Amino acid sequence: MAAMTTPTSPANSPAAPAPDQSAPSRGLAERLRTGFGLLGPRHPRHTLPVDQLDALSLPIGDDGVVVGVTAEGQPAVLGVNRPTPYDVLLIGGLWTAQVLALRAAATGARVAVETGRAQHWAQVVQAVGGGQSGMTVHDVGRVPPLGASAGSPVLVIRDCGMRPPRGRVVSAPWQSVLTLLPYLSPVAPRLMRQARLIGVQRVSPDEAAEIGRVIGLPRAEYEPLPTLADGVTLWCTDGDRQYVMTQPTDAEIGLLGVARRMD
Repeated sequence: MAAMTTPTSPANSPAAPAPDQSAPSRGLAERLRTGFGLLGPRHPRHTLPVDQLDALSLPIGDDGVVVGVTAEGQPAVLGVNRPTPYDVLLIGGLWTAQVLALRAAATGARVAVETGRAQHWAQVVQAVGGGQSGMTVHDVGRVPPLGASAGSPVLVIRDCGMRPPRGRVVSAPWQSVLTLLPYLSPVAPRLMRQARLIGVQRVSPDEAAEIGRVIGLPRAEYEPLPTLADGVTLWCTDGDRQYVMTQPTDAEIGLLGVARRMD
């Protein structure tokens, strides 16, 4: 037969133990010991009705160097830090190339300049800071391996005149190469076909027609090139073209002066 249990009356029940004041602290210590830490504040969830979803916009844009503003006043961004090789050709002035160098360095990229006129880059190097973490200047054909990586991307600027020789250091993952041509030369068609991005500043009518022929610009897009103002660049890719005005900051004006096409 099952044993019978008799309910204990309140009068006969043993005294209930006093609340343990250390219980909360023990619970907190246990959460800390197991790695959960302190509990933060509680907030209501953010919800959005489905019919209002189209009104939601997020400020997401390209990551890179702001090269100027478009005709619509929107920032134009050039992504030079890429996991794939990237070649850029700028047919234009030294001023624009130096602005791009300053802004690339400001994003954390190392900048290596290959040039036969190191004196023109001395003040830029001084402003950025020399050494492996800033900007270095090398004679033509003397750029060493730079060890580019995702954590230490590199922009190589080739300022080697009208006929730049084939470089020892070429574009590679996390290492983009920007070649500066002051004007067209016999090597320009090869460089234009090789580049993934081409920037064109003010050129002569004959040069404009040649550029249009090589990269397939419509007449309405290459004919205005001889009339471009200082600081304006037509940036071209295979599927897009955009006129961009590079607007210098006060610091850039103090270092480089105002925008100019001629060096």
